[in-house]
Amino acid sequence: MTDDPRDTTERSWMDLEIEDDFDEELETEIDDGRIPPALRALLASRSKSTIDRGLYFRELFRLQAELVKMQDWVQHKGLKLVVLFEGRDSAGKGGVIKRITQRVNPRAARVVALPAPSDREKTQWYFQRYVPHLPAAGEMVLFDRSWYNRAGVERVMGFADEDQVEAFFRDVPEFERMLVRSGIILVKYWFSITDEEQQFRFLMRIHDPIKQWKLSPMDLQSRVRWEDYTKAKEEMFARTNIADAPWTIVEGNDKKRARLNCIADLLSKVPYGDVPHDPVVLPERVFNPNYERATLPTELYVPDRY
Repeated sequence: MTDDPRDTTERSWMDLEIEDDFDEELETEIDDGRIPPALRALLASRSKSTIDRGLYFRELFRLQAELVKMQDWVQHKGLKLVVLFEGRDSAGKGGVIKRITQRVNPRAARVVALPAPSDREKTQWYFQRYVPHLPAAGEMVLFDRSWYNRAGVERVMGFADEDQVEAFFRDVPEFERMLVRSGIILVKYWFSITDEEQQFRFLMRIHDPIKQWKLSPMDLQSRVRWEDYTKAKEEMFARTNIADAPWTIVEGNDKKRARLNCIADLLSKVPYGDVPHDPVVLPERVFNPNYERATLPTELYVPDRY
């Protein structure tokens, strides 16, 4: 311990920075917890998360720090990481992706969420539009839905006929083996939620103006065709759970547990270590006694409304 007042100042600045990080996650947490009045009665009968809130935050920040270390290792070793996030609509894929990318370097970690294929893309080799998004050395790519659209929504909604689906099931194991042989680390997650939980989350989107953009006509049809999606998922697992690229199921009813479990599992799938770095020393600022900072017009500044 020391009585040097500078230590207290430095610690307080560090505390402020850490509080800023907590506030960022807290904003998201509050957004998750806003319940429209029309759903409060339904909420009372819904099971709550059983994980302690303090433990959740501590573990989330610890795991995010490990993700930064993992990404540093991926860049240092020139690794290529692809993570697929699949599952029913509203299963929590986006929330996990958001927490994974929240602290890492966005220049070397990107999210791919492709729209419906164009007329031209429909005439291409099915996997062709996904290939340009695969990583180069040192990169992480997270697919928010992937080529498994063909085994799910395209099949159930009739956008692909049975011959196309059969061709997909025949080709995808070899496609994924090719990716792995090329040096890509391929991780596949399926987020699983119950019928009742999906119903609640859809109702949240219907009644919350901030979340209505998340709800599409396809999402509504997925409620009608719940059993069709279940059958499609079961066949997808049976035919694409290969040794080179196995599926991992994330139980998603409890969002907080799903986030922590998925991030912890991803870290376990990528062996990584500490990367040696030269110490970083902040250079002294150069002062020019003849320089005078110009005064800019007040109209250039954002008004202080808060």
